[in-house]
Amino acid sequence: MTGWLSRLIPSRSGPQPLSTRAAATMEQWQSLPDVDLARAHYETRYTVVNTEATGLDLERDRLLAVGGIAVDCGLIHLDAACYEKLDPVPAEALSALLGLAGKGPLIVFNAPFNRGMIEQALLQHLGLSHAFTWIDLYLLMPALFPERFERPVRLAEWMASFGIETFQRHHALGDAWAIAQLFLAAEARALSMGLSTAPALVEQERAYQQRLKI
Repeated sequence: MTGWLSRLIPSRSGPQPLSTRAAATMEQWQSLPDVDLARAHYETRYTVVNTEATGLDLERDRLLAVGGIAVDCGLIHLDAACYEKLDPVPAEALSALLGLAGKGPLIVFNAPFNRGMIEQALLQHLGLSHAFTWIDLYLLMPALFPERFERPVRLAEWMASFGIETFQRHHALGDAWAIAQLFLAAEARALSMGLSTAPALVEQERAYQQRLKI
C-alpha cells in the first residue's frame, strides 16, 4: 500500500490515555511531513519491524513485543533500533516504535501476520490507523533472487543462503537484525534491475504475488 493518508480513528473500546512521554512522541510523529516515496533507496530511511506474539493466530493471539531497526541511506543503523515489550503499558511500546519508524516505508518478513499484529495494536492502544507503505521480504526476496529460491521460503532458509547470523532467533529485534541484512541484499539487487524506489519494490512484490497467485 502506498501513499500517506493518515487518520486517527478511535478503537471500539477506545485507546487508553497516553503518558506524558508517549503523548509527546505521538505529537512529534503526527507533525512529521509526508515522506517523498520517489526518492532512491540510498536517499530513503526504511525501518525493519518485527513482532513477538503468543502464537500465529491473528484472531486469538496477542502481541507481546515489537522490534525495529533503521536502514537509512543504504546502511543499517544499530544506534537507531528498539525492542519494546507491550506489558505493562502497550501505548509506550508502540509510540516508541513509531518514534523510530517515523512515516517512512516499513520492511517486514511475513506481512500478513506481522503487519496485521502491528496494525491491530496501533488501532487498539493508540487509536491510530495510518496508510504505511509496507514491503514484505517474504514475497520480494524470491522475486529478486529466483536463482536461490523460486517460491517463498522461511526466514531461516534465506539466512542460510546469504550466510546471515543474528544474536537471537524468534526475538523481535534479533530477527529484525537478520531481516535488515536481507534488505540490504534486496536493495542492491533491486537497483541492478532498475527498481530504485520503495514503490518500485511494492510493485515488484505485487507482480510476483499475482504471477504465483499467492
